[in-house]
Amino acid sequence: MILKSLAAALAMWLAAFSAQPAQAADADSILNVSYDVARELFAELNPVFQKEWKAKSGHDIAITQSHGGSSKQARAILEGLQADVVTFNQVTDIDVLHDKGNLVSADWRKQFPHDASPFYSVQVFLVRKGNPKNIKTWSDLAKDGTEIVFPNPKTSGNGRYTYLAAYASELDSNGGDVKKTQDFIRKFFKNVKVFDTGGRAATTTFAERGIGDVLITFEAEAYGIARQYAKDGYEVVTPPQSLVSEFPVAVVDKVVDKRGSRKVATAYLNFLYEPAAQEIIARHFYRVRDEAIAKKNAGQFAQVKLLTVDQVFGGWKRVNDEHLKSDGILDQLFTLR
Repeated sequence: MILKSLAAALAMWLAAFSAQPAQAADADSILNVSYDVARELFAELNPVFQKEWKAKSGHDIAITQSHGGSSKQARAILEGLQADVVTFNQVTDIDVLHDKGNLVSADWRKQFPHDASPFYSVQVFLVRKGNPKNIKTWSDLAKDGTEIVFPNPKTSGNGRYTYLAAYASELDSNGGDVKKTQDFIRKFFKNVKVFDTGGRAATTTFAERGIGDVLITFEAEAYGIARQYAKDGYEVVTPPQSLVSEFPVAVVDKVVDKRGSRKVATAYLNFLYEPAAQEIIARHFYRVRDEAIAKKNAGQFAQVKLLTVDQVFGGWKRVNDEHLKSDGILDQLFTLR
C-alpha cells in the first residue's frame, strides 16, 4: 500500500514537472530578423557583441541573421519564424507582431531608449555620374522621362518610407496643398521603372542591372553603394527636406520566453546603444543617438530639413488608418500608376 502511494505521488510529481515549459538555462543562440539592406551592418556588429557577451557571461552566443523586406519579415514571424529579436525599419511592422500575434508587448517602444530606435536615417537620391537628369528635389522626380527605382511600398519598409517622404516633402514645399501633393504622387508613381520587393533588390536593379536614372533609398544605403561602386561615380543627392526613417527594435516575447533567451536578446538590443556599436553604425552612414559620436560624424551628412511622421501625418496610427490600409490613400494613388 505504501509502495503504491509512493509510486502514485512520484507519477504525479513527474507529470507536473513535465507540464512546465522547457527553459534553457542560457540560450546559446539567437535569431535576429532584420530588414533587407542591413546585412553588412550586422555582419560587423555581431562579432563585437559576441566578444562582449563572452566576457560578461562566460558563454558563447551564436547569432543568426535573416534579411528581407521589413513587412515580408514581419509576416514570416507571424507565420512561425522563431525570431528572438527584430531590428526593423518600420514601426508598423513591429506593431503588427503585437496586433495580429501578440508576439511583442503593447509597450515595446518604451522598453528601449528613443522609442526603441537606436539609430535613424533619411530618404535620399542616388544618381548616376554627373547627375544627367539634374535631379535635386522631390519635385524633379515627377518630370517626364525620369526613371525611378525604389522598393514596393506594399512589401518594403524602405519603399513605404520613400512614399511617405515624397508625400511629406511635397506637402511641405507647396504649403500643405493636399490635391497638389496627390497629383505629384500619381506622376511620381508613373515614373517608377521597377518596384522590387526589398531595398537590396532595388539596389541590384539600379547599380548592377543599370536600370533607372535615380534610386531612392535610405541615406545609409546610398552612401554605402556609392562607396562600394566608387569606380562608377554614383552621386548622393540629399533633397532639401526628407522624412526621418526610424529603425525600431524589439524582443519577441513569446519566442524568448519559450527558448530561455530573454537575457541575451535584451542585452543584444541594449548593445546597439553602446558607444562601440554606435561607432560602427555611424561608419555605415546611419545617424546615431550618441551625441558625441553623432557630432563627430556630422560632417559626412548634407543638411536637410527633417520632417517626422508625427509632425506631418499625426503618428503611425493615422498613417495606417489613412494611407496604408486596404483602399487607403496609398492604394488609391498607387493603382493609378
